[in-house]
This record gives sequence, C-alpha cells and structure tokens, in this order.
Amino acid sequence: MMMMCFMVLSSYCSAKIYKVGDSEGWTAKDDVYYAWAETDHKEFHVGDSLVFEYDPNINDVTHVSGALEYELCDYSSPKTVYNTGHDVVTLKEPGFHYFITSNQAQCVLGQKLEVLVTHDLSRPVPPPTPTPSKILPVGNTYKVGDSQGWRVVYDSDFYNKWSEEKQFQVGDSLLFEYANEVNDVYEINGDLEFMTCDPTSPLLHKTGHDLVRLTEPGVHYFITSHSGYCEAGLRLRVMVGPQPKAVTFPNFPKKVDLAAMERINNWLKTFKPQPHH
Repeated sequence: MMMMCFMVLSSYCSAKIYKVGDSEGWTAKDDVYYAWAETDHKEFHVGDSLVFEYDPNINDVTHVSGALEYELCDYSSPKTVYNTGHDVVTLKEPGFHYFITSNQAQCVLGQKLEVLVTHDLSRPVPPPTPTPSKILPVGNTYKVGDSQGWRVVYDSDFYNKWSEEKQFQVGDSLLFEYANEVNDVYEINGDLEFMTCDPTSPLLHKTGHDLVRLTEPGVHYFITSHSGYCEAGLRLRVMVGPQPKAVTFPNFPKKVDLAAMERINNWLKTFKPQPHH
C-alpha cells in the first residue's frame, strides 16, 4: 500500500503544468495555439496539466471528442465544459486531446488547441484506480444485417432500417460477420465521423467474426474503414437503452386463514345496530 502511494505521488510530483497561450491566455488569435504547442518542442505527458485563463463572461473551454468537432468548431456533444475562467485540466489519458471555445466566432478565428499526450517512460506509471466491476445481464445477440452479414448491399439505407426495427439494451451484443481480407469494423466516437465516414479515433475489430458487447447506454457508431464501402451504406448506428430494472411485486400471503376471517366477521356483527321495539 505504501509503495502504491509512493508511485502515485512521485508520478504527480514530476508532472508539468502549462499555462495555455502563456501571457496571452486563452483568447482568439489566429493559429497562436498551434504555434504555442509546437514552441520549444513541448511534450505533453499523462499527469501534466493545462491551465486555461480567460474571461468567463464571453468564453469557456470545451473538451471535444474528435478531430472533426475540433476542425468544425462543433461543441454540440462535448466531453467536458469548463467555465470558471481559471481551469486546470489534468491530462489523464494518452492520445489526442481537443479543446475549443463554444464561442463559435472566436473558435473560427483560431481559439482551439490540439495536444498529443503520451506516457513519459521516465515516470512511474501509477496503478489504475480499482473500480467496482459492473455485472451486466446476459442480453440478446444480434447478427448485424441478419443473412446479409456486414457487407455492401443494394440498399444504402439497409443497416439503418435493420437497426431501427430493434430495441437494443445494455448487455446485448452485436455480431459482425464478413470477409476480413477486404473489410473491417471501426467503432467510432461521434455523429460527424459517422456521417463523413472518417475513422479518426476508432476502436478496430478485424477478425471477420467480431462480437461487440454493448456496455453503455447511448448512441454507438460503427463503420468500415473502406471509404467507398462506407459511403455506399456500410455503416451502422444503434441506440442502446439502459439496463432494464427488475420489477418487484409485494408479497401476498399464499393462503387465507378462513377460520380467522370467520371470527372477524362474527366480531363485526356485534356492532350492528339493534332494532327498536
């Protein structure tokens, strides 16, 4: 336990803090943040922090999920929104992180930041925080496309229609079957990547017999990395509902004691008004 605490503390002690934009802060300047990230060959590592300073009356920091949202200044489905005017954002995961302002005029002018985060091999990697395991119900398994499988078909709206006919819930699974020599399955983050067939930040499946468990409620997106196939309709969007709650009924007695009921009825009769003579 003490060793674990030491590793976590030493990891964060060696982390760096970067003030975004330096003296300029977080404001609308053409390409200033691209240049800022490149200046002095900055290397962002897991555990480092970004400090955003700005006027919260006209601005914020919106952490978006993908490169398309970043490029188009689309803040409709953010991962996180910060709006204190002095936001400290700790970079907890490796990969690309995208930040924009939801003030679209300023975002278009260049107020957006893209950083690539990597693990620093010189720092001890803290062990992952244990989380309680989620026990999912054994749900239904749906073969995507039924007899057609996962391939280009005559109707470009085929997989949309296939999905709309079904009600998916947490715990269900999707089975993708296809020829893996010419095809694959990319699980992507957002609607923009789905509509433009852009596998920017995918989770790749490529066995030809991929079973994908639906573990979270919400919209899930799947495409093929072959843009021609995807544009021809080989893409799937499914809406996953939450895990259904168990319905409980009150416990009623299985047997009624008739003798007791008869005693109660006889007792109640004693309260009937007597006729007047």
